[in-house]
Amino acid sequence: MSSPVRVLYIAGSGRSGSTVLARALGGAPGFFDAGELWQIWDRGLLRNELCGCGEPFLSCPFWSAVGREAFGGWEGVDAERMASFKPLLRRVRYLPHYAALAGAGVRTPAVGRLLAGLGPALERLYGAVREVSGAGVVVDSSKRFAYAAVLGTLPSVEVYAVHLLRDSRAVAHSWSRSKARPEAGGSPMPRLGPAKASRMWSVQNLLQLLLPLSGARAFARLRYEDFVRDPAPRLRELLQKLGLEAEPGFIRGRRLPPPRGHTVSGNPARFESGAVELRPDEAWRERMPGPDRALVTALTAPLLAGYGYPLGVGRGKGPS
Repeated sequence: MSSPVRVLYIAGSGRSGSTVLARALGGAPGFFDAGELWQIWDRGLLRNELCGCGEPFLSCPFWSAVGREAFGGWEGVDAERMASFKPLLRRVRYLPHYAALAGAGVRTPAVGRLLAGLGPALERLYGAVREVSGAGVVVDSSKRFAYAAVLGTLPSVEVYAVHLLRDSRAVAHSWSRSKARPEAGGSPMPRLGPAKASRMWSVQNLLQLLLPLSGARAFARLRYEDFVRDPAPRLRELLQKLGLEAEPGFIRGRRLPPPRGHTVSGNPARFESGAVELRPDEAWRERMPGPDRALVTALTAPLLAGYGYPLGVGRGKGPS
């Protein structure tokens, strides 16, 4: 019997910097950044959106090899059926089901249907990604707590969970900005108002408190602001906490080397081909409208303070 596939899973809310962190981790020897694998069935197989290498998913040599290894070719997958499970992973009303799964091992009928229908395909998928990439650790930046809970039940997958945090005001400001999706012909990414962005941030970051109980072999928490200020030491600490052996010596100062390239979905930054200089993004302090900033602070204050973020705006101040 082969050893379990080690998956470094980045969990958190959207717009928290997971694409950047995954790119950094994917540059470590023996690590492979696969992007957001929960999106592979619809954005990859059904919509044929661009891989991080720039090729349409179904034309990408890497993902074609993964499909052959896992299923004898992607034509052997009922992509419509696999994608039909996505609402069970994303809708708020199902989150208590995954909290029960992670916290107490309870499988409700809805979760049971998902695990029976999707679980075997996921095991084959992650095994094939490991085989084709030759990596010892697959980095998955899917972020969703529900998906992490599902992965934690798979016998052939070993989850190393990272809860990535970012200041709620920075997240809400990012959601308010217009961004194009190059992988989908430049169609706009969704935008959220401050109240909805605050709710999403709070719900996802509250649920991540259950991650240590979700079947993960190891768990660590990282604040995005700490990471971009001092990338190599923070990555070294993170990997040590997770018990994964890697030395992020490929990072020089705040500079990330060019990506190695086959990611499913994620921030448009994954298409940048050159080296990237990491910088703290403090735009929200200057550009976010005062009423929006005050609303987000008020709605997220308990968790924001609990995770060590100051409630004041102070120019250039990071987490305490």
